Amino acid sequence: MTPSSRPLAARERAALADLLDELGPDAPTCCEGWTTAHLAAHLVTRDRRPDALPGYALERTPVGGRLHAHAERVEDRLRTSTAYPELVARVRQGPPAWLPMGWPGVSAVADSAEFAIHHEDVRRARPGWAPRALPPADADRLWGAAQLFARAAAARHPGGLVLQRSDVPGPGKRIRAGSAPTTVEGEPMEVLLWATGRTDVARVVVRDGAPVG
Repeated sequence: MTPSSRPLAARERAALADLLDELGPDAPTCCEGWTTAHLAAHLVTRDRRPDALPGYALERTPVGGRLHAHAERVEDRLRTSTAYPELVARVRQGPPAWLPMGWPGVSAVADSAEFAIHHEDVRRARPGWAPRALPPADADRLWGAAQLFARAAAARHPGGLVLQRSDVPGPGKRIRAGSAPTTVEGEPMEVLLWATGRTDVARVVVRDGAPVG
């Protein structure tokens, strides 16, 4: 298997691990309050602690507070008790095959967006960053993820929300119907970053809609 033929999740994981190794534990990220050490501990916890997964999945729900607090405690203990090079080595290695996050089907669905987003969290916290040119197949996969994440962001746009790809022609994707939809246009990675709250670094064009009718 050539490097370019590896799954997107595997390529993004490896590239992020390389960058974490290069920058060390104290570099900033686009995740508020997190250094590269915090991010590495988060990824290892997500990979290897199934008891933390509900806290990530339900973080923004009314019932998710205590579950998320548990996940954060696990991350903090791991970060303070494990040498940074070992954390990065575990990020690079990924989860054991017998854990849920190590199952190939789960990884293909859950990890592509996760590692692409966090790779950009580190890249875009550095001066002089520029968007990456992605192969069409990777862009297509991230476009699907952007639509899923945008369903949560749609709650902030009661007039409606439409996503529009700027890299290929075609109609926009309506995420939420409404009489004055907001349109967010950009390449798939950029729209994905916008949909997950990285609005300061996502290179998108946002057009507030005029009332329809």
